[in-house]
Amino acid sequence: MTTALILVAVAVLFLAYSNGANDNFKGVATLFGSGTATYRAALIWATVSTFAGSLLALYLAGGLVASFTGKGLIPDEVIAQPAFLLAVSFGAALTVLLATFAGFPVSTTHALTGGLVGAGLVATAGEVELSVLGKSFVLPLLLSPLVSMLLTVSIYPLFRWARRRGGVSSRTCLCVGSIYEPVGPGPDGGLLLVRTGTLIEVDQVSACVERYEGRIVGIEAGRLLDGLHYLSAGAVGFARALNDTPKIVALMLAGEAIDPNLGLVSVALAMGIGGVLNARRVAETMSKKITRMNPGQGFTANLVTAVLVGLASKLSLPVSTTHVSVGSLFGIGVVNGSARAKTVLMILLAWVTTLPLGAGLAALVYLLIRAFAAG
Repeated sequence: MTTALILVAVAVLFLAYSNGANDNFKGVATLFGSGTATYRAALIWATVSTFAGSLLALYLAGGLVASFTGKGLIPDEVIAQPAFLLAVSFGAALTVLLATFAGFPVSTTHALTGGLVGAGLVATAGEVELSVLGKSFVLPLLLSPLVSMLLTVSIYPLFRWARRRGGVSSRTCLCVGSIYEPVGPGPDGGLLLVRTGTLIEVDQVSACVERYEGRIVGIEAGRLLDGLHYLSAGAVGFARALNDTPKIVALMLAGEAIDPNLGLVSVALAMGIGGVLNARRVAETMSKKITRMNPGQGFTANLVTAVLVGLASKLSLPVSTTHVSVGSLFGIGVVNGSARAKTVLMILLAWVTTLPLGAGLAALVYLLIRAFAAG
């Protein structure tokens, strides 16, 4: 392998690391946000489910590899150039990493698209088929958050109605060790432990979560929902990796920098490391700052996200898991009246700037590489 191809492989792994840091926690954000799991437990589950999706990505979503080599958007003779692939990878990676440090969940798909366009415009002197972006890139990215929000708003009330018809009630509880103690309103507006009548202190109120009481087909409702919630979170992580991994591996394969199977495993590992080391800020935004949620609402949001992203992967549509997931969470906020519009507006601003920032950084990296090579 030449030095140029080694650099391409390193740049792509840097992109995979950035992707993991920004994206890995998104599937399990509802576990953490609803109090179903601790940050550590949610992160472990995110890492496992994402790695599983990555390993199966080329077999189940191979069509996305072709979409993100830039074929049809960029002339074929440019796509395989190491300088072009380096510029796209570094431009997209820097964009995603900057958003991660700021705590904004953004789309690696958008950053990659921007990188392809920015580096392509410089490398080809403007010979980029921008019309290809409309159907293949922009339309799925714009529609996906709207669709996920509408589906969540429609589906959750049906789930809530079915739960109530089944005799399952919800109750606010305080986590005491591994036990959930029911709490209720006190005469002065505070909260009291139902079992003992003890007044809860202010710092304990933040540990309160909503739990479900009743049985479904003989199983305690809270435990059953927790199990389903974990499965739905894992499904989002799996579907996210299924959709994102081919896009990243595509850059390695375009330059023939590495064997496909080795590239797949390397990207999966880099994504996992990025998530473990740098997921916390985006985790706080996704879990706590978009909306308040209970386990049932979190499960609904995950279910909608997993189905839409999985379907998009099967149809080779490059949707953003970020956009779908945020759309679902905002839908929950609309339903329960706790959506934080300011946070969502800031996220939308980050989304709007992701593609042009990725394009600008990729163009700059390409110019620097060309200047270095010429000198």
